[in-house]
Amino acid sequence: MMSTRSALLIIDVQVGMFDESYPVHLGDRLIEKIQSLILNVRSKGVPIFYIQHNEGPGQPLESGKPGWAIHPSISPNEEDTIIQKNRPDAFYNTTLQQELVNKGIHKLILTGIQTDICVDTTCRRANSLGYNVILVKDAHSTWNTPELTATQIINHHNNVLQWFSSVQNADEIIFE
Repeated sequence: MMSTRSALLIIDVQVGMFDESYPVHLGDRLIEKIQSLILNVRSKGVPIFYIQHNEGPGQPLESGKPGWAIHPSISPNEEDTIIQKNRPDAFYNTTLQQELVNKGIHKLILTGIQTDICVDTTCRRANSLGYNVILVKDAHSTWNTPELTATQIINHHNNVLQWFSSVQNADEIIFE
């Protein structure tokens, strides 16, 4: 495999996030953007890291249950790395940092769910750890809250997270 300094992180894009009764905002578009990114990085030999959240019994992302599975439209290949996590921070008590060091990764391209929780926390932590972070502006999503729409939350985080990352649309990113 080609040596690279970049990696694509796909955070918590799991079946339970697309439940028909309460699906993630613009989930189909999110999947399309991530599929496009995957095709692009695979053609360049850039590593892909899938971050998979584990919840307890009865929760949508309960470990080992159908909702916990990575979304089948973006299934990992054998060469991809899957990182298990239990907190919003993909680095906290996981093997992510060591895996990135082992592969010589210095630049992280972040996508996934949930904008205001796991994507936000992982973006900030990656920046604090010294990574060059790119947040894919049009490839992360969340849900409406009583106070804000999902679109408002996404736009707000794209604005705030520019302090911790370069915020770019999927089609603007150059993979190395």
